[in-house]
Amino acid sequence: PENWPPLVHYPLTPPSSPAYTASPELARLLGPTRAGLLTALATPASTSELAARHYLSPATVSYHLGVLRRSGLVTPIRDGRYVLYRRTAQGTHLTTDRQ
Repeated sequence: PENWPPLVHYPLTPPSSPAYTASPELARLLGPTRAGLLTALATPASTSELAARHYLSPATVSYHLGVLRRSGLVTPIRDGRYVLYRRTAQGTHLTTDRQ
């Protein structure tokens, strides 16, 4: 109708996939979210960095990092006022592609 205010419409573009994709075998073992986070930790990263990269909430990433930490696959390291996570040797071993 004539009385409606103008409306600007932007199509929703789905996010691209994360830069690091876990192997299907690792995803079956850990679940796709944990496997993706573990694979992404090729370099240390904070919870908020991982959340932004994987389109997850920081709380979700924190939960999954806690499970990975208790499993001995990642370890937290303090960098000033930030906490970064890095893979342990065991976590790196799991993410190494063996053919």
